[in-house]
Amino acid sequence: MDDLASLVMRHIPQDGMYDMPVPGLALIRYGAPTDRVPVLHQPALCIIAQGAKVVTLAEESYRYDPASHLVVSVELPLTGQVVEASPERPYVCIRIDLEPALLSELMLERPSPPKGESFRGLHLSRSTPELLDAATRLVRLLDRPQDAAALAPLVRREIHYWLLTGDQAGIVRQIGAADSRLAQVNRAIAWIRANFDRPFSIEALARAAGMSASSLHHHFKTVTAMSPLQYQKQIRLQEARRLMLSEARDAQAAGFEVGYESPSQFSREYARLFGAPPARDAARLRASGPLPVAV
Repeated sequence: MDDLASLVMRHIPQDGMYDMPVPGLALIRYGAPTDRVPVLHQPALCIIAQGAKVVTLAEESYRYDPASHLVVSVELPLTGQVVEASPERPYVCIRIDLEPALLSELMLERPSPPKGESFRGLHLSRSTPELLDAATRLVRLLDRPQDAAALAPLVRREIHYWLLTGDQAGIVRQIGAADSRLAQVNRAIAWIRANFDRPFSIEALARAAGMSASSLHHHFKTVTAMSPLQYQKQIRLQEARRLMLSEARDAQAAGFEVGYESPSQFSREYARLFGAPPARDAARLRASGPLPVAV
């Protein structure tokens, strides 16, 4: 694992998250612990090569380090915090995007009985030598750009294979199955993302997902650890924060733009998530520089 950490640090000598020339690969480095940073996490595999991090989904917290890896199966509003890092031994992580089409193809070659249950959309597993070896070889292709176009798809395929055969196989298989409960929840998430700034009924969301209202509520909460309305609230508040920081909106305008009609309700719910009222939080973040990226 030290070899992987050294390899990553050679390619990204400064703190931050960097998308690499190898498609679907990002490298992350931080030389000190970070604050808790909310982020909308995309489906991905995350492997820590050095340091440790705590990820929080709703009221659930997960700590992981080089002994384990994280799989996220749907877009989830998470909070991430680097808890072990120093200038001498920075936090180092690699993120590999998950590809539903590739998983579907591999599942045809390695079928298993269909399962109707849902799984939490975030899963921690012990990292195996086979998975770590494949991930390291993918990063090493950054040193061989002339070979990456031909070899990177093969290594990514191998990584997806090891995920399908590991103890997180249930969650990973649902990513690749078009008719799974996860796929239906994913349709509901996409609908909320497209309509987060408007009121909606559970019945309308259930129709978009192709489920009954009761089934949607059960499976949505199983996957995301929150109700559809709680999920919408997280999306609204994260977008409001982005508008204030990136587009210089004032607090009232940001709250209105993401769907809040009551400034006091917006301020109250924002402070509950971010620890301070909107204007004060935005001013603090502008003064302290750019937010670290939580992945």
